[in-house]
Amino acid sequence: MKKSFKENIKLLPPLPSSIIELNNLKKQKDVSKSKITSIIKKSPMIMADILKIVNSDMFDFKGSIDNIGEAISVFDNSFIINIAIGSVILNSVKTNLFSYAVTNDDFLYSCALASNIVNLWVSKIDIQLKDELLLPAFVQGIGKYLISDVIQSEKKTEIFLKELEETKNASYCEERFAGFTSARVTANIFKHWNFNHNIIFPIAFSEDIKICPYSFKQKAQIMDIIKILADVRYPLNDENIEKALRKVKEYNFVVEDFLESINTIKEMIKQNS
Repeated sequence: MKKSFKENIKLLPPLPSSIIELNNLKKQKDVSKSKITSIIKKSPMIMADILKIVNSDMFDFKGSIDNIGEAISVFDNSFIINIAIGSVILNSVKTNLFSYAVTNDDFLYSCALASNIVNLWVSKIDIQLKDELLLPAFVQGIGKYLISDVIQSEKKTEIFLKELEETKNASYCEERFAGFTSARVTANIFKHWNFNHNIIFPIAFSEDIKICPYSFKQKAQIMDIIKILADVRYPLNDENIEKALRKVKEYNFVVEDFLESINTIKEMIKQNS
């Protein structure tokens, strides 16, 4: 990687101890909701992110969810635990995304959208696969923060944004202006933090499916599709849905299951807008 990226990744702080507690919860088959609540309540940051996510327009609930206990009672344990881990990771990296002309809340929304697509669509493919991809889907774009920092430091924000608007292809623009896509940067962030291949490979190979190890190919294909749909600037717009649908057909996923899941999310957003 370019020296600037290597140095910036090395400067990232170690993940806080809460990540260990949350990872331990993932390993337990019958963890109680009260235990999950007690760990999450230790971090106001995690609580705030979870409440923002569950109260976003892509989830269909009557009234708002005002506390963590309510959120945990509504969603399954795996979803909440992975969102909590994702929140810890995100807040260990984020600065600003001025180079993409979006806010941190916009980014959190795209993370939530990615996780909801996994929750609804990938669960139709395989429940275990859903649980394995919830976290990678949530965090796969965090490399954008480091790319944004580099582009700002090189005073290329204006021309980068112009290219983004013209091409509507973030990966292309990232590689052209920063030398690497956010997927590659993200994978190296997780390598720095010593995460295992189950997290790193689906992200790293989402844009290099042809050279992806066979055992990770399906996961990388799904991540490729979700990255298109959860684009931070154009989440779930019609053009990206069409692009994603072409990938669904190319990778031989069941079209009906995909469309049903996406239409469900779109209907929720429509009802809550």
